[in-house]
Amino acid sequence: MTAVQVQGLVKRYGTVVAVDGLSFEVAEGEIFGLLGPNGAGKTTTVECIEGLRVPDEGEVWVLGHNPFREPSAVKERIGVQLQATSLPSYLRVREVLELFGSFYRRHRPAEELLAWAGLSEVAHRLYQNLSGGQKQRLALALALVNDPQLVILDEPTAGLDAHSRRQLHELIMRLKTEGKTVLLTTHYIEEAERLCDRVAIIDRGRLIAIDTPQNLIAQSGEASRIDIVTDRPLTIATLRHLPAVTEVRAQEGADGNGIARLWTKDLPKTLTELMALLYQQQISLLHLSVTRPTLEDVFVRLTGHELPSAEAS
Repeated sequence: MTAVQVQGLVKRYGTVVAVDGLSFEVAEGEIFGLLGPNGAGKTTTVECIEGLRVPDEGEVWVLGHNPFREPSAVKERIGVQLQATSLPSYLRVREVLELFGSFYRRHRPAEELLAWAGLSEVAHRLYQNLSGGQKQRLALALALVNDPQLVILDEPTAGLDAHSRRQLHELIMRLKTEGKTVLLTTHYIEEAERLCDRVAIIDRGRLIAIDTPQNLIAQSGEASRIDIVTDRPLTIATLRHLPAVTEVRAQEGADGNGIARLWTKDLPKTLTELMALLYQQQISLLHLSVTRPTLEDVFVRLTGHELPSAEAS
């Protein structure tokens, strides 16, 4: 049931340690993400898994095979989308798929892959005339020509606009419904949180944390935020006495309403007691919103620095 096993992986480039004792497993059928900033060692890690680079230390197993001692067995069963794909500009989309299919003993028909990736309408278009999003969807289709069990995607949406990114996300999610195992690298926290069943946070070549996004958030101890507006103010001291509240900010609005923001480590308990307090003091609640902690909060706490937003890139 394990698609990828990485144990004590170390890769050096001269005096630079790109991957420093990395260990993790990818279960069959899951979408597993390596999340970290540029230079964290994500690409080097997947290149070792693919058999493109030989580790200095450690062991790698892919679908039960060693990619260095049994390269053919691994290459026939994996599909790879590299961080940058460069294809001859004069080839047409269908020709590219047919060419790559010819490299394998077993391959999926070009027409099937065109339909799967939403590229049927541009099948006769030259590669050089494709948009960025179309090129990335073609790169993903090329990773599927041999109908692989494991699909490795290295920064699959880097540089794409929001619409193209959403299209690629839908295709990646479809891979899971088709029974594929997906290993992807990303430096977009929103992408990891949306797509991945489990995430390994990597920084400076080391594993910082690994779990589902939900568990990483729950175990982080990060506080949820509650914003309320009431028909008259509540004192800071009163709000601080609510259970699990760690911080309170409150003020009186220009119209005499109460405006408060509080942070809590136990959202259900705090909300329950807050509602009871308002009822007891006959204060009307005019507005309430809740902001839960995110994977970004976890990443910043664990590493001390932020990652770029996908929308800002």
